[in-house]
Amino acid sequence: MPELPEVESARSVIERAALGRVIADVDDSDSYVCRPHRPGELRSALAGRKLTAAHRRGKSMWCDTSEDGPALCIHLGMSGKIVIADPGGGEIDGGDYWEGRRRPGDYRWARFTLLFSDGGRMMLVDPRRLGRVRLDPPVELLGPDATTITAAQFRAVVSGRSAPVKARLMEQHRIAGIGNLLADEILWQAKVNPARPIDEITPRETGRLFRAVHSAVDAAIAGGGVHTLPIVAHRHAGGRCPRDGAGLVQGQVGGRTTWWCPKDQD
Repeated sequence: MPELPEVESARSVIERAALGRVIADVDDSDSYVCRPHRPGELRSALAGRKLTAAHRRGKSMWCDTSEDGPALCIHLGMSGKIVIADPGGGEIDGGDYWEGRRRPGDYRWARFTLLFSDGGRMMLVDPRRLGRVRLDPPVELLGPDATTITAAQFRAVVSGRSAPVKARLMEQHRIAGIGNLLADEILWQAKVNPARPIDEITPRETGRLFRAVHSAVDAAIAGGGVHTLPIVAHRHAGGRCPRDGAGLVQGQVGGRTTWWCPKDQD
């Protein structure tokens, strides 16, 4: 499931291989992925323009367009990847792995496509059809990005009511970019139980959580995705804590499947 690191990978692919190319045509015929825009609306807004910059905040990604055009937001959903094909059919994959039987050159799950005047194309390839494409996204509603949040901003996140700390870390309007797997890794690194109420978190634990946010996100970006983080490979029946060997416990926290070590996340 794409989280902040996977979205950053997709953003960097756009930045490296799609900027500055004239958009000759747009396939926006998938009215579910492109909602609320009607077929042809995105084409009318984007044809003839160029993507000029690629941005990301948390798990949201958008591109500026030339001539004061609208911002183009592409949300990867659970299985979406950005694929850029050159005129000869070669491709650059914006993700670290693919679900199912998809192989390079297999574009049957392309839900949205920019066709460039040089013959290349940029696609949202999404087998589960859970991605989203829209214009002018309300990014101002998102909290600070998890890669750049300051200690003061983070203290404001971990304060207030008695919500479970894991649920608070995943509130995108407070801190943008932490999904289910990243949250488990952060809490494991910080040795904090995911169900602990926010109002019971000590200043020392807040400091550990803040450092773990940056450590986990940086490691996942460098490693190629959240699946490379230490705790993620052990989130299954029979999984053991890679730090002390204790059997991991599974439960529901904030409505999400959660794994933690009962020995050092008490």
